Amino acid sequence: MKGVILHGGAGTRLRPLTFSGPKQLIPVANKPVSQYVLEDLRNAGIRDIAIVLGEIYPELVQEHYGDGSRFGVRITYIHQGKPLGIAHAVGLCREFVGSDAFVVYLGDNLLQYGIKQYLQRFLEGDYDAFILLKEVEDPTRFGVARFNEEGKLIGLVEKPKVPPSKYALVGVYFFKPVVFEVIKDLKPSWRGELEITDTIQLLIDRGYRVGYDFVEGWWLDTGKKDDILYANALILDERIKRDVKGEVVNSKVEGRVVVEEGTKIVDSSVRGPVVIGRGCLIENSFIGPYTSIGDGVRVLNSSIEYCVILENALVENVDRLEESLVGRNAKIRRNRERNVIKLHVGDYSEVEL
Repeated sequence: MKGVILHGGAGTRLRPLTFSGPKQLIPVANKPVSQYVLEDLRNAGIRDIAIVLGEIYPELVQEHYGDGSRFGVRITYIHQGKPLGIAHAVGLCREFVGSDAFVVYLGDNLLQYGIKQYLQRFLEGDYDAFILLKEVEDPTRFGVARFNEEGKLIGLVEKPKVPPSKYALVGVYFFKPVVFEVIKDLKPSWRGELEITDTIQLLIDRGYRVGYDFVEGWWLDTGKKDDILYANALILDERIKRDVKGEVVNSKVEGRVVVEEGTKIVDSSVRGPVVIGRGCLIENSFIGPYTSIGDGVRVLNSSIEYCVILENALVENVDRLEESLVGRNAKIRRNRERNVIKLHVGDYSEVEL
């Protein structure tokens, strides 16, 4: 069994952060989203993994993951370049996959309980393809499943104006190599892409065994700022345990808080769940729940809550910063009256308030 992580796409909904790096490397709880994906594949027993790279700084992905050895896997890199569709990206993996079954996992998706149980059902059921579905409030944003009266899956519709059900296609797909024969026969959609929904539809139409299951727990597609913040809060809430390694001086650190080595907290209050990376300085500030602070960040005379602050950023003299995603090396400074601020700030930005 092999794994494929799709690491492409333009990330337009997360600009300006995605002008300087792929969306899948944006961290939640100080870990890139796609690293959770890779670790989920590894924990399901998959050690041979391909990462399909897009055109947004692919070298940053290779720099972070290397050959995969420090994560306990073997990584092969495949270059897609322009975003020509999920099915196009899958088609590029034919040589890597060979005769093995494989799982395709979108690099910006997170599943609360992972894929292990669904992988087992795919293998035990001897399916040619196996998809995961989740009931959603607005199915018009997704590929949506269509069932007959007996509950049999008979098709998929991409972003329908009138959805045939409320069950969206989750970004995890299990395939046998027969899928490559189907992809060869696909035509680009109106978006100019080879659609994964068309691929699965063609498998169904040709009589292949396509199974499905409903995802238990939460599923997150981290394609927008609010999605990142929500994912960050969920991960912090469920997976963070108290571990304070840094220096705490005349400060209060309450609850499930991680403070990495080399960080100094002075005359401040930190209330978990919170994670603070290495080499940070928190001085005369309040760090509230559901906040992640990357390596090398300085927070001075400020209050922060429900935020993701990326490495080497500066937040200074800000009375209250909340629900904000702040990029690498960005500087947020206050220069006027008290206010509540909500921001989405890209790398190397500078804001005076």
